[in-house]
Amino acid sequence: MKLQQLYSYTRRAIDDYGMIEEGDRIAIGISGGKDSLTLLYALHGLRRFYPRKFEIEAITVHMGYEGFDLSPIQNLCRDLDIHYSIVDTEIKKIVFDIRKEENPCALCATLRKGAFNNYAASIGCNKVAYAHHKDDIVETMLMSLLFEGRFHSFSPVTGLDRSGLTVIRPLMYVKESDIIGFTNKMNLPVCKNPCPADGHTQREEMKNILKELNQKYPGCKERMFTAICNGHIPSWPEKVR
Repeated sequence: MKLQQLYSYTRRAIDDYGMIEEGDRIAIGISGGKDSLTLLYALHGLRRFYPRKFEIEAITVHMGYEGFDLSPIQNLCRDLDIHYSIVDTEIKKIVFDIRKEENPCALCATLRKGAFNNYAASIGCNKVAYAHHKDDIVETMLMSLLFEGRFHSFSPVTGLDRSGLTVIRPLMYVKESDIIGFTNKMNLPVCKNPCPADGHTQREEMKNILKELNQKYPGCKERMFTAICNGHIPSWPEKVR
């Protein structure tokens, strides 16, 4: 995927669901992975020519893993002239050392989002951008069907009552394979996830199931995404254009 294609997909999502308004201050959660770094590039580029003026802040929640080197991301943000903050936490200690969670992902995600959202609000951001892509949305729908018995997925725009922040997902139209291609093309400084549960999650299982289904029934994953967008999920907003 070329840079202009990334801009096109991202702007389409933003325009379809009214994700960005004049004067927004948007915090981008930077995990160090390919998705969040691609989102950083997308919003950085759009900021230069999008008709509504907005600001961006890059934020990484450091979970407390020793040796997790974030200097490549610091260098990237400096080169792009984006202010970058690292929020130190003890999430690793809480989840793995104290609680010794057998299924740590849910608690870890809750703690990470809490730390990220609280910091974003404290520096004056009114919106937070998560790097969920098209595959994430379909995988979440499948997990919801199998484990919760309901048709549901991430919403493009979500209001958070407690913090007053609004979550936006500008990469919702971008496929993971395109993100991988973009990451390689741009030689993005991906930092390996130090979490011991990485690659051994229910989401990884859903990814493998969908891969098999799409091989057997070509195009079915795309049709699932269309069903989500048109499925009248209660939390899913109407398109504004």
